[in-house]
Amino acid sequence: MDSRSLVPHAPGFRLPIANMRNVFAPDDVERKLAKLPDREYENLRSTYQRMLERGPERFQVKPSGIPDMGELYAQLPNFTNVLDDVKRHVALSHDCQDGLEVTPILLLGNPGIGKTHFAKKLAQLLGTGMNLVPMSSMTAGWLLSGSSSQWKGAKPGKVFETLVDGQYANPVIVVDEIDKAACDAQYDPLGALYSLLEHDTAGSFTDEFAEVAIDASQVIWITTANDARAIPDPILNRMNVFEIDPPTPEQARAIARNLYQSIRGEHDWGRHFGAEPHSDVLDQLAELAPREMRRALMTGFGNARLAGSEEIRSDDLPKASTGKSKIGFLQ
Repeated sequence: MDSRSLVPHAPGFRLPIANMRNVFAPDDVERKLAKLPDREYENLRSTYQRMLERGPERFQVKPSGIPDMGELYAQLPNFTNVLDDVKRHVALSHDCQDGLEVTPILLLGNPGIGKTHFAKKLAQLLGTGMNLVPMSSMTAGWLLSGSSSQWKGAKPGKVFETLVDGQYANPVIVVDEIDKAACDAQYDPLGALYSLLEHDTAGSFTDEFAEVAIDASQVIWITTANDARAIPDPILNRMNVFEIDPPTPEQARAIARNLYQSIRGEHDWGRHFGAEPHSDVLDQLAELAPREMRRALMTGFGNARLAGSEEIRSDDLPKASTGKSKIGFLQ
């Protein structure tokens, strides 16, 4: 396989290495297409034609060296154990022909502590794509594995779409709030994960719509949950489980400071503000869950600009809601 560096640079890494990997066999698609009746299954026909037009090759990316992940450790201090695990996997794939293989990850913890944000940062770090699958509002068993082409309105599942329509053979797929998946006697939204989370069986995963084997063995799986008791044991046993604690007050201040600097650096209007926030602003932000800090800071930046100020003051931030949870705030 050709080794290329055509993938955008990922923070913390030297130029990523991108090999090409086939995610399906064109011959299989051609055989399926040839067997379709002339005037039926138009959606399926167009799917096969699209697969052949795009071809089977996708980027399989990995870092060109073991990364300096200091910035990410600083941004996500309560995810240290997970970052350590990812770094070990990267080290194994370094200086060899093997691709990056990461054991499926379950991030277990309270709402709002940054689980989904971590997954997005990991995808950026690895230089690959990310697809979010929210299970809390999904009840259909075909969400991941597709629905039969015999059904009206049938379509492929998220895994097929991510690999066939995307650029990468090893995208990060986040199954968000896996414990909220609603199962009934007929459909199990998590059913496909029994094979997808196993490296050997994921290599020939068959979407129920396309009925063509797809190589999903390189997918980097991250699942999130608030309560592990709602997850079937066979799925739990396929993942490395990390309990994510809420950040300590000191960690929360560090997260708030990093977020302030990140927002300031991402926007041209950030030049109107100082490089460091006030200590009392950090104290107030530290009372919020990480999920809420960005919203609070954006409100603070806006209020400061309206007041003609070049710094955010504590009064510019929204008032924290009262109650047991430190999640959310009042405008």
